Amino acid sequence: MKTLGILAGGMLLATAAQAAPLVATHASTTYHYVSVDGVRIFYREAGPKDAPTLVLLHGFPSSSREFATLFPLLATRYHLIAPDFPGFGQSDAPAPAAYAYTFDHLAETTDGFLGALGLRKYALYLHDYGGPVGFRLMLKHPERVTALVVSNANAYPEGLGKKWTLIGEYWKDPAAHPEVFETFISPTATEQRHTAGTSHPEKYDPDAWGDEIAHLARPGQREIQASLLYDYRTNVAAYPAWQAWLRSHRPPTLVVWGKNDPSFIGAGGEAYRRDVPDAEVHLLDAGHFPWEEQADAIAGYVLPFLDKHVR
Repeated sequence: MKTLGILAGGMLLATAAQAAPLVATHASTTYHYVSVDGVRIFYREAGPKDAPTLVLLHGFPSSSREFATLFPLLATRYHLIAPDFPGFGQSDAPAPAAYAYTFDHLAETTDGFLGALGLRKYALYLHDYGGPVGFRLMLKHPERVTALVVSNANAYPEGLGKKWTLIGEYWKDPAAHPEVFETFISPTATEQRHTAGTSHPEKYDPDAWGDEIAHLARPGQREIQASLLYDYRTNVAAYPAWQAWLRSHRPPTLVVWGKNDPSFIGAGGEAYRRDVPDAEVHLLDAGHFPWEEQADAIAGYVLPFLDKHVR
């Protein structure tokens, strides 16, 4: 009986430890701008500057603000840098006549941004549009990437949800399918990128999609986002090259994927194991922005993963 009591006590202690809230700090977050080839790039920074760096790359139609719930959790042990891409958030949004809105160009600007900050070693956290930008950075500078964290940043055909069939028709002839783009940037679609598939709508802040809807209504945004949606076809075409890079370099990889995302479905997260067999993959009960309802769980995976691979 005494042995059973000791075992029970140990189990209770273990459960309590697992349930303990994560330490968080908001004190170190700061906000900055830096000019890259004449474009002013906004970025968030947090955490100790002498710690390993994690660069977080955001998705559509958001900005670095999307990582606001993760920042105070990850900044306790890591140096965080999260820029807004040109045309997004607080960064400049030059007219398409002055800045080519392609993923190649976004990656080129992001590379220049990291260079301006003097960053030569970093882990990458990729989400949505941040995936195509991040993969271009990895192919260009494989020696700089210490580890890879992926949340709903697709690199496999099986990860594309049903809506991509219609987008494929748009790529063939944008003028013949204006309704595809209209749906893509509509207020309804913008809200559903956050809430579709969730069983916990009360965990989602309506200001998230409210701000995105307002941003998409700004002058020039239709042209910017139409250019990027059309150029997204180049990312799908690049999937084999990205997969080959993963097979060749085998970076330490953590996948924390919202499995209820109707755009980039769970199979896309699972597929990373095919090219990085040692990848740590977690499909979470969440949607396209998984930290909106699973921030503690994601940080609980990211922190020990980075501790293991980049310290």
